[in-house]
Amino acid sequence: MRREIENAQTLVVKIGSSLLLDDDALNHKWLAAMAADLATYHAAGKRLIIVTSGAVSLGRVALGFVRDGVTREQMSLEQSQAAAAAGQIELAQGWRAALGEKGLAAAQILLTAEDTEQRRRYLNARQTLTTLLAQGAVPVINENDTVATQELRYGDNDRLAARVAAMVSADCLLLLSDIDGLYDANPTQDKDAHFIDSVTQIDAHIEAMAGGTGSSHGSGGMVTKLQAAEIAQGAGCHMVLASGRAQAPLSALAKGARSTVFLAHDNPHSARAAWIAGSLQPGGALHLDAGAVAALRAGKSLLPVGLTGLDGHFERGDCVALLGPDGQEIGRGLSAYASAQAQRMVGLSSEAVQETLGYRGRDEMVHRDDMVLHAAQHEQD
Repeated sequence: MRREIENAQTLVVKIGSSLLLDDDALNHKWLAAMAADLATYHAAGKRLIIVTSGAVSLGRVALGFVRDGVTREQMSLEQSQAAAAAGQIELAQGWRAALGEKGLAAAQILLTAEDTEQRRRYLNARQTLTTLLAQGAVPVINENDTVATQELRYGDNDRLAARVAAMVSADCLLLLSDIDGLYDANPTQDKDAHFIDSVTQIDAHIEAMAGGTGSSHGSGGMVTKLQAAEIAQGAGCHMVLASGRAQAPLSALAKGARSTVFLAHDNPHSARAAWIAGSLQPGGALHLDAGAVAALRAGKSLLPVGLTGLDGHFERGDCVALLGPDGQEIGRGLSAYASAQAQRMVGLSSEAVQETLGYRGRDEMVHRDDMVLHAAQHEQD
């Protein structure tokens, strides 16, 4: 077993259509074996997320497109969206039944590109996933093909899986495909193709090894897998590319099945902190009292009771500067509230916040996982 998988606390597993389907129907035998594998890892304390394909292919059958001789490539955007709507029900039911047999609670989430790229939606999705994982559930994620347009959709679940891995600060992303890893040439066409065991950096040489789409069910190919690896590496998440053809793919990996690992150069926490600190421009500022500063230094989240004021106009999910009593910036974070709501919450207890807003929102103004603090000496400079 790759130590990157074995040591991961949060593991995202992406499963391609060609593995889940057998003659345009769910392969329940493979699904049951996969669920057994996942249950073993769940019992060991790992947090698991599944990114699954297959809805459009299943829906093609349910709506009669297959009977009418319409191939996936011939389907219009509207037909693909309709097929996704019909197939998603069967796909979710299949996962729920398979995981339920192993005592695992499944939770369905449908995402679009905008959900992972717009900070407001990103924060919502991250909080939902974090809550599900804390409750021991296994989120089952697919692209929301019923509403995604051709311009906005990912077009494959490889990159979606990598975005999800980055969103939850996963340690490792496992892409299960119909190929056992990366080769320097197409192994189905070149018997001398050389297997690549590990990749530390995706450069032009590595990109040149990527081929086209290899499955009639899926829409991804080696190109999208390399793109997923770049996203994962940038988030401090290792990515492992392996074959899922075996009845129990994780067990096969544990027994030494071949795979390619794309190594991250950082850990998820450091990568996320660097993104908040250096890649986002603050849309406003929150003023903190001395008690709040001490709490943040002790690893706590920022609560409304610790606010003394705010500057600027910002929306929920925007980056804000965190200012100490002397006005010096002590860090940055993603605000759980827009400035209009935050202004009404300054200095209030959690109970008073609910009474003031009229609804129960987030307990934290900025969660500790969504902030990065400067070194303490920075405040003294």
